[in-house]
Parts: sequence; structure tokens; C-alpha cells
Amino acid sequence: MRVALQVTCVNDAMFPDTGKAVVRLLRRLGVDVDFPGAQTCCGQPMVNTGYLDEAVPVVRTFVDAFAGYDAIVTPSGSCAGSARHQHSIVAERSGDPALVAAVAETGPKTYELSEFLVDVLGVTDVGAHFPHRVTYHPTCHSLRMLGVGDRPQRLLEAVRGITLVDLPQANECCGFGGTFALKNADTSVAMGADKARHVRDTGAEVLVAGDNSCLMHIGGMLSRQRAGVRVMHLAEILASTEESAGDPEPDNPLVEEVAQRPSRDQGDEGDFR
Repeated sequence: MRVALQVTCVNDAMFPDTGKAVVRLLRRLGVDVDFPGAQTCCGQPMVNTGYLDEAVPVVRTFVDAFAGYDAIVTPSGSCAGSARHQHSIVAERSGDPALVAAVAETGPKTYELSEFLVDVLGVTDVGAHFPHRVTYHPTCHSLRMLGVGDRPQRLLEAVRGITLVDLPQANECCGFGGTFALKNADTSVAMGADKARHVRDTGAEVLVAGDNSCLMHIGGMLSRQRAGVRVMHLAEILASTEESAGDPEPDNPLVEEVAQRPSRDQGDEGDFR
């Protein structure tokens, strides 16, 4: 199986440890994972703000970069949802039959990380070790657009040493929503404050989620409140083992490629996942 990592814009620019963790995890599970260097944005910022025509070349770049792979794995329910649902809308609007056909190939093969692990690889115990008190926030797109259900929790429950505690009002949105946080700042802050309060109520050391954009929003509030709660992507916990303690594999060139890839100025980063 040829698998490609779609690292996402926000991880490329701000959270490279998440991409490295995905590589370590998949390699440990015997997956031959590639990192196509031609990848850019999935196009979600343009689609979410109504610029569907401007999204056409971005979607075209996506399908070209990931053509020929058996699966595309991304550590983001938001970006996976864009590839699976929004790309077909953009392609149909373009009137280009070739783009429509290409999207029909790449869309169904794009998986959020927990989906790929549970549904494609058929594993829930990935050999992880993380001896900390953890609570999980299900992000909106993974929950509602993709329907990942309890896959992330099943993966976390199998982690050795972990204490997994329920998050009150877990299904409520954190309030980020890309440009929503800019256009409706007061509402966004209020929603984020509610989420941060619920996180503190759990007594967790670590808040985990499958999208770093949500963790950035909630984590910023927790940091300002001096709550003492770390935020970590699901991939980073699943990649941790008792032996490695989350350290990069020195003999894995793909880990270094993800880490050293130069960031791009992608424009309106408020929508990036």
C-alpha cells in the first residue's frame, strides 16, 4: 500500500512535531508512507469564505500531488473533510471533467488519522505509552462532517499508562472556526472560554484533539489562564512509546524531511487546520 502524508498548512507552518509524529507512528506500524513535496493547501480557506472559483487551482494542485496513492492520511478532520466533501463541489463548479474525475479518485482515499488506523489498518492498540491524565476534545469537522465517532477514544484507551477522563460538554464547538474567530470574535472567545473551563474541570494534565487549529484556540486560553494544561495532537500521543518518549527517529529521513520543509506564506491563516 502506497500512503501519502498530507501534513496540512497549520502543521507545516506552526506544528511540525505533529507531522513528524504521524510519520513515526505509521512507520512503526509497517506503513510505507511518502511525503509529496508538491502539496500545498487543501483549499478549505477559499471554500469556507465563498471563493470557490479561486479554489479550483488549489484543488487541482492537491489531486496532482496525491495522484497514484492508495491512501492519503492527514492529521486533521477539517482537511480530510475538505478533500472528501468540498473538493467535489469545487470540481463540479469548474466544469472540467478531468478535475471531476481526479477528485473522485483522491476524495474517497483521504482519511483522517484515526479513520486510517482503525478502518484501514484495523488497529486500535498502536503500541503507545503515555502515563498522564488526558481528556479528549472531538473537533467539529471530525465529529460532524466525517463522523469519526469513537475511533480516537478507542485508540487512546489502548495507550499504556494513560488515564483518560471524559470532557464535559465534549460535543460543543470550541469556537475557532477559522475566519469565524475573526468575524465573530466575542462569540468565539465566549465559546473558547466555556471549553477551557470544562477542560480545567477534568483535572487533566493534557488536552488532546485531532486538529491543531482547535488546540491552538483552546490552548491559547488555557495558557493565558495559567491552567497548567498542555495541549497535544492525537498523533503525538499515539507516536509516544516507553522507549522513545516521543523523540524523533534519527535514521528516518522522512521525519527529517517533514521537519525541515520550509514554511510557505499561505495567506489567510485563520482558516488553516
